[in-house]
Amino acid sequence: MPAGPIDPPARLLMGPGPITAYPRVLQAMSAQLVGQYDPFMTATMAETQALYRDVFVTGNEATLLVDGTSRAGIEAALVSLIAPGDRVLVPRFGRFGHLLVEIAERCGAEVHTIDVPWGQVFAPEQIEAAIRQVRPRVLAVVHGDTSTTVAQPLDELGAICRAYDVLFYCDTTASLGGNEFRTDAWGLDAVTAGLQKCLGGPSGSAPITLSERAVAVIESRKSIEAGIRGVGDPVRTDRIRSNYFDLGQILDYWGPKRLNHHTEATTMLYGARECARILLEEGIDASIARHRLHGDAMLAGVQGLGLAPFGDLAHRMTNVVGVAIPEGIEGDAVRAELLADYGIEIGTSFGPLHGKVWRIGTMGYNARRDAVLVTLAALEAVLRRHGLRLPTGGGTEAAIDSYGAAA
Repeated sequence: MPAGPIDPPARLLMGPGPITAYPRVLQAMSAQLVGQYDPFMTATMAETQALYRDVFVTGNEATLLVDGTSRAGIEAALVSLIAPGDRVLVPRFGRFGHLLVEIAERCGAEVHTIDVPWGQVFAPEQIEAAIRQVRPRVLAVVHGDTSTTVAQPLDELGAICRAYDVLFYCDTTASLGGNEFRTDAWGLDAVTAGLQKCLGGPSGSAPITLSERAVAVIESRKSIEAGIRGVGDPVRTDRIRSNYFDLGQILDYWGPKRLNHHTEATTMLYGARECARILLEEGIDASIARHRLHGDAMLAGVQGLGLAPFGDLAHRMTNVVGVAIPEGIEGDAVRAELLADYGIEIGTSFGPLHGKVWRIGTMGYNARRDAVLVTLAALEAVLRRHGLRLPTGGGTEAAIDSYGAAA
């Protein structure tokens, strides 16, 4: 029997991502394709670059999209900046710091790490002390780690990196658009993101921006004739060890040379462009304030139910709340009932937090009042069925009070 048309169930995605996409983004992605060198296509690419300069709050000319999920952007940045034997320092405070370590190791780096307990962040002097000891070529940091729901302060790290001649890379997949982020003001050299969190789109395109320092490193590692080697030409030991993620070639593709590298993912380009348009129409500061408003209401709501939040609240991301699973409650069973009975998805966590913490997101299109209140009401109903004694309406009432206090 042939498969029928795609017909996904109705879902309210209130986990740590992916989230429910803006309808405008889905509409933009239904637009017709054009050839990759059609004037409309190249103009749209240039327009998207300009939009993301504003999203990243940067003047970097080298701002573009890497075709692939947010992890593709991370890998492109690291494989293009790190040569075998380079020292890389990764401060780990959650799962995605471990991911940076793995990718850097695959690039042949000598990786050094520092750690804090999950749910906490580093003080700048801790990172500076490690830089002074390790003398890395690259500092690789996650901004907001959804596995722990906390965000690492970055505003002092750029100056530290400049003082020690260190390249400063940051993964902003989970934070960009909903938390303050200033690429140039904070001294970032390379920043990557994804669409599926605060930007309100689908996974599949990774915005990236690179400073002139980062571009100089990437250009210095180009293979002969952008990877075309003649008989007898030596293989450079420091050349970028990926073709698809070679930012030297990708920069030539997106730049005025328009050198063929791959066929641009046109539909994802349209979607990424619309994500940026929505954010900039609202205004970055207004978007951050909206995420904070609804994130604060969700936090107040879970506390109003008598549930304990997880992590350092002073450094909590605006767009995701960690909730300690009450003793005697099977976390995955609650999540399954929320999905089956209410069509609402919330997240579990990883590693040492698996089975101990739920993660509830309020981001992008779902950073809105009705989504917060419906999720809290459904969570209360499911927890009651699991035998937990809760204040009647405690979650929604506390959230409404939070909204009232912010008005």
